[in-house]
Amino acid sequence: MKNNIILFLLIIIANIVHGQQITLENYVRIGLENNLALKQKKASYNKSLEVLNQARAYFLPQISLNARYSIASGGRTIEFPVGDMLNPVYYTLNELTGTNDFPTIDNQVFYFYRDHEQETKLELIQPIINPSIAYNYKISKELSNVEMADLNTFKRQLIADIKTAYYSYLKTIQLFDLVNETRILLEENIRVNKSLFNNEKVTIDVVYRSEAELSKLEQNEAIVVKNKKMATSWFNFLLNRPFDSEIDPGHDAELITEHVSLYEAENLALKNREELNKLDSYINVAEYNLKLHKSNRIPNIFAAVNYGIQGTDYRFSTDDDFFLGSLVLRWDLFKGFENKAKIGQSRIELDKINTKKDEVTDQIRLEVAEAYYNLEAAYKFVRAVQKEKESAGKAFRVIDRKYVEGMVTLVEFIDSRTTMTTASANYIISKFEYQIIEAEFERVRGTYFLPEINN
Repeated sequence: MKNNIILFLLIIIANIVHGQQITLENYVRIGLENNLALKQKKASYNKSLEVLNQARAYFLPQISLNARYSIASGGRTIEFPVGDMLNPVYYTLNELTGTNDFPTIDNQVFYFYRDHEQETKLELIQPIINPSIAYNYKISKELSNVEMADLNTFKRQLIADIKTAYYSYLKTIQLFDLVNETRILLEENIRVNKSLFNNEKVTIDVVYRSEAELSKLEQNEAIVVKNKKMATSWFNFLLNRPFDSEIDPGHDAELITEHVSLYEAENLALKNREELNKLDSYINVAEYNLKLHKSNRIPNIFAAVNYGIQGTDYRFSTDDDFFLGSLVLRWDLFKGFENKAKIGQSRIELDKINTKKDEVTDQIRLEVAEAYYNLEAAYKFVRAVQKEKESAGKAFRVIDRKYVEGMVTLVEFIDSRTTMTTASANYIISKFEYQIIEAEFERVRGTYFLPEINN
């Protein structure tokens, strides 16, 4: 029977914890779908993919249709001395034959430009050897990975912010409930004191003191209500919803500690954090830039093919069409040591990024250590505050009975009630602060599963 009761209680606790987790996970999913800042990050990533597609296009041949129709008048001339070449021959032939069958011919003059002319052709250009195309494509791909790393880094921060905002909201509603519970106690105390005053067992100042305590509570209530509204607005802002949208509080989850050592947490962070992936991509970019500038020593070769028609009119016949194929080589032999300077800059940039990665690695280790020790201290603190709350509650129940029986003074009653309320508020605050720190610990370790983005 005892084992069955224990099993039943464990099932209830598990369902409570699972219920809150499902609620929070749903809100995280909504935030990842709707957050406006995240949508801007997604747009930047999608833009980088289009840049990558553009870089990939340079591997393919370029085909263009070029058409030209010209009308000309005047300009340079070309003289063809046909008369000077043939007239002496014709003169001799006329003398030999005794005839004038071979007339005198004038020299011919042609304009350099035709009166009208057209050329229409298809042109295909295909790079054969051009290392810059390959390296620029690889650079674009790494820069796209940088945008993806930025996107996932922002996602992790957004998830932590959503969880923090959710726990802050739960904290305000539980503090609000505590205020209402305290109000009931104070109103009952006022009723009891008025009854005692009417029976001439206490003086009127006791009633006034009780009413003053209620007024002080109402001041605190105003602050709690304001904080609740602000927490609601901030949470809904992160989810891109109307600020006054209702929030499902789920259930109050038990504190769960993950048994992970600091060493394991650091290894998880160094494995999962996108900031290091981003720097790895920047290192690759710097290496590709270095190789790109070194490849400028290699000649570039292109193939060009042209097919079309030429003439004074548009005619499609074998006498008017033409074909032209070419291999084009370009080799920069000297550019004033410009390329040497670019190689030196790329090497410096590579060293700079490697140093930056070492710095970020140490920063991540420090973040993990800070979150780890904060979580450890918060867990011990919340357990201590929980015991204080339980003890203060037991003490107040005893003082309350004694006060009704006239065995303790109002000052002792108020002091006991204040101690109990303060302990309860501290427990609520410390409990949700622990969960906020736990969300931060999850972020710095990078353990929240993010759906992969198709690249």
